Amino acid sequence: MKQGKVLFVDDDEHIRNSISQSFDLAGIDYECFASPNDMLAQIFKGFNGVVISDIRMQPMDGIELLNYVQNVEPQIPVILITGHGDVELAVNSLQNGAYDFFEKPYNNNRLHNCIEKALDKRALYLKVQELLVSNPNGGLDAIIGDSRLCLILKQQIKTIATAKVDILINGATGTGKELVARTLHNMSPETNGAFVAINCGALPSSIIESELFGHEIGAFTGATSLRIGKFEYAKGGTVFLDEIESMPLDLQVKLLRVLQERSLERLGSNKLIDLDIRIIAAAKKDLFEESQKGNFREDLYYRLNVATINIPSLDARKDDIALLAQFFIENAVAKHNVEGFNLKPTKILALVNRKWPGNVRELRNYCERIVLGLDDLNVDENNKVKVENTPLSERMKNYEKLEIIACLTEFSGQVQACCNALGLPRKTFYDKLTRYGLNRADYEH
Repeated sequence: MKQGKVLFVDDDEHIRNSISQSFDLAGIDYECFASPNDMLAQIFKGFNGVVISDIRMQPMDGIELLNYVQNVEPQIPVILITGHGDVELAVNSLQNGAYDFFEKPYNNNRLHNCIEKALDKRALYLKVQELLVSNPNGGLDAIIGDSRLCLILKQQIKTIATAKVDILINGATGTGKELVARTLHNMSPETNGAFVAINCGALPSSIIESELFGHEIGAFTGATSLRIGKFEYAKGGTVFLDEIESMPLDLQVKLLRVLQERSLERLGSNKLIDLDIRIIAAAKKDLFEESQKGNFREDLYYRLNVATINIPSLDARKDDIALLAQFFIENAVAKHNVEGFNLKPTKILALVNRKWPGNVRELRNYCERIVLGLDDLNVDENNKVKVENTPLSERMKNYEKLEIIACLTEFSGQVQACCNALGLPRKTFYDKLTRYGLNRADYEH
């Protein structure tokens, strides 16, 4: 996404000239105005930028401008500049939606840092809005994240989706195995067929064979009607077998035959039914290790292991947490009709620093609790802030890494642009890339 723009308004010409020089040196994209009325046309829903305004102006003052922006779109950051006598007014404005305020005379570097964070927040919000309006059931837009590992995952999906092969997805609980399976289906030639999801660990062993293969009338006691099984129902589409490691060994033999012959027999029938289906299996355990222990058929493992996708844990792709959290927050706000909700940057940082053993599913559920006011992140039973076990130095490193990643993403890996935005010499910037294991080429578009 293109770097956001700063709209600066102050009726004092000397201040406008001074701030122009400051922004030019910092490489900030900006435009100055003598009156709020002159800039209103540039403030619209979806505006990618930040508004900075002096409070004391005529005929519209900074507080009135804040209210105007809030009516256009509350998520546009507004930073207020105030004289000493207006500090209380500026503090009150924070409760009414202002992003921050600065008292004259202010430090330019502090203002630049504030602008940078506000632009990052705005860019994140706009990116989430793009994801929300995209089709959640189609294409790679369903896979949220732009970290290196997530980009590799998307490329694997894109490569394998159109291939005529069965697929094995490996991933811990909550990493999004079914989402990846549905994305593969939606991007495949089978997209017009059914997507049939089966949790092998949730079906009782007494009925799982009938559920998968179907049965004829009288096939067993209680079989009073013909039943079309999941495989037959999915003809022309995809069968997703989740937790396949839970499938009984005797049923694995029959599944292996289906995979090899692409046909099946209903229970109680000798007639072969041809199948035109793709099988996507998912496991949270290592199937090779399970086969060595005798818990999973080795021949079935090798039959499934033609094309494999390994989904990384959320802790391995921390760079995606901020985007994921904002996406889940927006969904929860819409779901529960919560008005005026605003996720603070400090909360996002706390989410990034936290461990997520339940992966994306745990983060999604936690974000919903945040929207409902039920979160307990950093808060004990007495409503006091708790100190994370993560040392302060480690948290600062995480924050610095996230800032660098955000900059690389914003400027598509352009080193000089990143150096200008972060105020770093090129050598220092490259040193930090090496320290955090980042490759600017991964962010080129």
